Amino acid sequence: MPHSPTTSLNRRQLLAGGAAAATALWLPQARAQAAWPTKPLRLVVPFAPGGSSEIVARAAAAEISKTIGQNMFVDNKPGAAGNIAMQEVANSTDEHTLILGHIGTLAVNPFIFPRLPYDANRDFAPITLLSKVPSLYVVHPDLPVKNLKDFIAYVKAKPGQLNYGSAGNGSAGHLAFEYLKMVSGTFMVHVPYRGTGPMLTDLMAGRLQAAAVGAPALLPFIKAGKLRCIATGTAQRLPQMPDVPTVAEQGFKGFEMTQWYGLIAPSKWPKAHLAKLEAEAVKAARSTLVKEKLAQETALAVGNSSAEFDAFIKAEQARWKPVIERAQIKPEGMG
Repeated sequence: MPHSPTTSLNRRQLLAGGAAAATALWLPQARAQAAWPTKPLRLVVPFAPGGSSEIVARAAAAEISKTIGQNMFVDNKPGAAGNIAMQEVANSTDEHTLILGHIGTLAVNPFIFPRLPYDANRDFAPITLLSKVPSLYVVHPDLPVKNLKDFIAYVKAKPGQLNYGSAGNGSAGHLAFEYLKMVSGTFMVHVPYRGTGPMLTDLMAGRLQAAAVGAPALLPFIKAGKLRCIATGTAQRLPQMPDVPTVAEQGFKGFEMTQWYGLIAPSKWPKAHLAKLEAEAVKAARSTLVKEKLAQETALAVGNSSAEFDAFIKAEQARWKPVIERAQIKPEGMG
């Protein structure tokens, strides 16, 4: 039976009404997503104030605040090698709390602690790698070595007789030296300290022979001749130290040791929030202001995609798992 003009009109009205209703339901959701963030963003730093982590976090937060629509503030929450802060952020539900991810919390702690209150891969979504801080391998200037080749030969001639220091058990400096020991087949005794400061005091006094430390803390002492740098852990030479070759250049291809920091957020956040944060964070990390600020601290700005950062974290986990197992690093003394 042919449809009457009235029937066709009614159907068109019904369809139009349905579309209008669907639009009415969709618009508030779209507006809510577009409005995020609706309050200041809290960037948790899982370490005490001061040091590279806070420098990186504050530089990024200040730049992101300019474009994301709300301020981002830094909140230091140290303790238990970063695990306390990671647990809090993993459990947060306000969709405005994120955290500064780090080589320790993401690539080291999962293999040191038998039980963690968070899952580094499941509970967090990578946003962007913000920065790498180069590790430098240094020796006391009285040690009769000029480069890494000399150093390794010297250590092999005195197995177990030489000491290296670190800022503590499981610290980046501890890992850096154990990594070098593993690839070079050398044996030195690890002496853990409570922080970089007291360790450097003993190194410069000659009570230790070597250490691996982030570049910002070392450059003044290297320039003053109080320490000798025999290698950098970076993939390329540092502009600040063009005459010092990398570990990779000195016979260990593919070797890289840097401390690194990136933004991560709870994985349960809506995808739209994560995408918006990624766009603004990448823009911030690549900005001239952030690059210049980090360069002053001998830190390298990165700003990669979330997918690239995810692949980087997994590669770092694969790198450090065998080092930790070989060195039998335990959580005792990690704070």
